Amino acid sequence: MTSSRLGALAAALVAVSSPALAHVTFEHAQTTPDSTYKAVLRIPHGCDGKPTLKVRVRIPEGIVAVKPMPKPGWKLETARGAYVRAYQVHGEAVSEGVTDIVWSGSLDDAHYDEFVFQARFTDAYQPGATVYFPVVQECDGAVEEWTQVPAAGENPHGLKSPAPGVKVVAAAGAAPIPVKTGSLTLEQPWSRATPGGARVAGGYLRITNTGPAPDRLTGGSFPLASKVEVHEMKLEGDVMRMKPVEGGLEIRPGATVELKPGGYHLMFMDLREPLKEGQTVKGTLTFEKAGAVAVEYTVRGMGGAAPAEHKH
Repeated sequence: MTSSRLGALAAALVAVSSPALAHVTFEHAQTTPDSTYKAVLRIPHGCDGKPTLKVRVRIPEGIVAVKPMPKPGWKLETARGAYVRAYQVHGEAVSEGVTDIVWSGSLDDAHYDEFVFQARFTDAYQPGATVYFPVVQECDGAVEEWTQVPAAGENPHGLKSPAPGVKVVAAAGAAPIPVKTGSLTLEQPWSRATPGGARVAGGYLRITNTGPAPDRLTGGSFPLASKVEVHEMKLEGDVMRMKPVEGGLEIRPGATVELKPGGYHLMFMDLREPLKEGQTVKGTLTFEKAGAVAVEYTVRGMGGAAPAEHKH
């Protein structure tokens, strides 16, 4: 290959790779709910070839106990303000704190550096959420604003100047977060793994009604099944039988109803593919008054008898 063609290829590679490398990002882009996070903000370049003189970070609502790390050769400033609401941190209510951090100094365009602060993610953010921190680089006569936040469902990598984000994920071994809708609380939806060829699977969870009126679980939806029914295992004479619960399962005021193997449970009918241990599957439950509620089932090991072995 000639030197001119090699040069053209190198230029093309730089053109393709530079945008991905140019964004301001966090070194660690994940954290867990209600935890302290060490934010390491990476600044890879200046503004149009000019050195960075200031780095400004806006702290989103719901992020508290912010402590920036001083940086040798840079002046550190913070702005404080009241939060929209108070947040609980180690049993104490926190209603105000740092809302902006500014480092002032000089970072040559050809150099890379990191700016560090500590912050606590409150219960305002649950697993699945991504929290964006708008960042502004001020240079000599130029500005880079990393403030674009993607709309729901939009790919952040398609934005020209995306704000650096941190995704909230569940802590290892943590129980699923309860789902609350009106007076109902839904806890720990789960199912069992199924063998290949199984046509049905069971669904289980705990439902608590804290309201003054009853509600009824009437069914739901499950993406890997044609329909969802509420069933009951009941001893009739010497035979354990399973049948649909006519009219839905009543959840009385102040009561907790547990759907579990050998009792009330959900049946996922006409499975299109097996359920695998460790898998999570999103679905909905339908209530007479609360309506459709989104839930996520954790698939556990087969253990005991598989739902496919139950006989109607």
